[in-house]
Amino acid sequence: MLLALLIILALGGITLMAAVDVWTLQQQREREAQLMFAGDQYRQAIRRYYFAAPPGSPRTLPPRLESLLEDDRYPIPVRHLRRLYPDPILGQPTWGEVRVDNHISGVYSLSEATPLKQSGFPPGYDHFEGRARYQNWVFSFTGGTLSRTALPPNPGGKTPLPPVASTRSVLGNTK
Repeated sequence: MLLALLIILALGGITLMAAVDVWTLQQQREREAQLMFAGDQYRQAIRRYYFAAPPGSPRTLPPRLESLLEDDRYPIPVRHLRRLYPDPILGQPTWGEVRVDNHISGVYSLSEATPLKQSGFPPGYDHFEGRARYQNWVFSFTGGTLSRTALPPNPGGKTPLPPVASTRSVLGNTK
């Protein structure tokens, strides 16, 4: 009787461990999908900001992420982004920023974790294939052309951060 109970408990424990593994993988896949959504929202908002320059003024990239929420270049502020999204991989309000001439051209996760998704990306995301870290999934807009880019592979194994990048909080007022 006790032996049967021990066998049942052992099988139950093994089943529970397998269920936790499946749940963990599903959570990571969901966070990856959220990262792609949030990153693309930032990329699209930067693009809208760039092309929404008032008549007679030059097109520029936003100086900070908060400018996407309230573009004060007009008498009535324009919203290019509904809200500032936190980084879904880290669960924190910080993003890495790709900067060009002190203006933001893109964002990326600061996570050094390895993505589950390595291939099979939708069109426009094909540069994410084979990336070793989430921080290599860079969502950027480059002057007049849409760009969802990632860093080129590094044969040495270590993947550097994107160039000219800084880290800032996208929620709250940290300066």
